[in-house]
Amino acid sequence: MAILVAVVLGISTPSGNIKCFALGGTLHCDIASASYRPDLQRRCQTRASLDWHGFELSARERGTPSCSGGALATVRTRPLAYGRTWHSGAITCTSRVTGLTCTARGHGIFISRASWRGW
Repeated sequence: MAILVAVVLGISTPSGNIKCFALGGTLHCDIASASYRPDLQRRCQTRASLDWHGFELSARERGTPSCSGGALATVRTRPLAYGRTWHSGAITCTSRVTGLTCTARGHGIFISRASWRGW
């Protein structure tokens, strides 16, 4: 059986704690250190017997935690300086000292070490 590994380009916060990439119109973000990690891990394991793997955002749905069995992707990122904005299709992300805010056609997500919020 062949294994497909995608190499995609994305962004990271200057601290390197948050990394995101857009693929197929969906933004995928991972955070290395987050105070809420145990809660989201428990939520994914309880609901779907899967692991928590960050967040997803699309133009059709609000930003949500991503529960999956893992992704076969290698992401190369470039730091997005605080105060700067990155665009990929309908997705726009702005890096700030307080966290990363990404939007897509009225939906969005805010991610930081201390909290997250999807709309």
